[in-house]
Amino acid sequence: MIAYILKFLAIYFTCLFKFVAGPILGAAAGYSIFEITLVTVSGMMTTVFFISYLGDWVKANWKVKSRKKKMIFSKKNRRIVKIWQKFGPIGIATITPILLTPVGGTIIMIAFRVEKRKVFTYMFISALIWALTLSASIQHILSIPFVDQLLG
Repeated sequence: MIAYILKFLAIYFTCLFKFVAGPILGAAAGYSIFEITLVTVSGMMTTVFFISYLGDWVKANWKVKSRKKKMIFSKKNRRIVKIWQKFGPIGIATITPILLTPVGGTIIMIAFRVEKRKVFTYMFISALIWALTLSASIQHILSIPFVDQLLG
């Protein structure tokens, strides 16, 4: 039981920063689709919650100064703005688990001043759909006899 909890916590803490790691590590640990989805979504939503509320606290209490002047219109920033203009917060939430990290996606949505309720809702739906899709896909791929023989 202790080993199960330690594995679960290790995957959970990894999902705080990298969403895709949850389905991969969960499948490697032998978890069911439900367990993989639970740990992956929990990790991402914890990050969304803390970034949303901790970000407000940091802005209110700390003056963050950057030494190096950053380029405002980098190639990455232009892509994010294009996605925002086309699809809004739903588009950012949709690409967050796969292309962005939970931290990055949340920061972008907060920077565009999306209501916290919408941030949580969109991120939760996106995390749930992606976690189910990825965990089911990985489980299906691992059930193929050829792949099973390769992994031994």
